[in-house]
Amino acid sequence: MSDSARSRQNKQVLLDRNLLKQARKVLGTRTATETIEIALKRVIIEAKKDKQAFAAHNEFLKSAVTENLIVEDVFGHLDDK
Repeated sequence: MSDSARSRQNKQVLLDRNLLKQARKVLGTRTATETIEIALKRVIIEAKKDKQAFAAHNEFLKSAVTENLIVEDVFGHLDDK
């Protein structure tokens, strides 16, 4: 038995047919399993990217303070912290 076969688990879930159909079309997948697996992988990848972007943003702000730079917050989000 392969590692991927061992890591799989049979689940019974109730899904919105329309959402699944839309996701299959967007992802170009043929099966519900393939659609769900790719969607889950993309969610994980996006979460990692968001975490990296947030860390880079914070490092930028810290370096701006260290270098006495003025950061103009045109969107008004810096005061939210």
